[in-house]
Amino acid sequence: MSNTENNKNLPYNIKEKSEKHAAYRSLIRAELADELFDKILNIVVVNKRYRDANFSAKELAKELKTNTRYISAVINSRFNTNFSCLLNEYRIKEALHRMVDKRYAEENIEEISAAVGFANRQSFYAAFYRIMGETPNGYRKRQLAKKQ
Repeated sequence: MSNTENNKNLPYNIKEKSEKHAAYRSLIRAELADELFDKILNIVVVNKRYRDANFSAKELAKELKTNTRYISAVINSRFNTNFSCLLNEYRIKEALHRMVDKRYAEENIEEISAAVGFANRQSFYAAFYRIMGETPNGYRKRQLAKKQ
């Protein structure tokens, strides 16, 4: 079956990940990559910038006084993903927590989606399904049933 045929079977217009090679990824010095990795982790994760739906690689590069190619190279080599997938992974991690935490029991899926940084419902559902293999509603129901 071709990739196009495989992709037709996936919900939410999810496409299979394809490997890409960009020569500039190997040009970044290890020391600089380590330094940028720590700074990216601090900004994206510790400061929870992933919650900002408008946060971009360009904005991150500007904050770190570097360029988006270096940001992309570090994220690809150290996190083994791209910028938007990195943000979405942390957004989904927080969403998973909110879906089962009593403090957020009154929040519906759309409110959780917005709180963790997704711009719209469709992007949340697509990212959630890609990472978790099920819908947010299905996950929440299953987790809450386990607690009873």
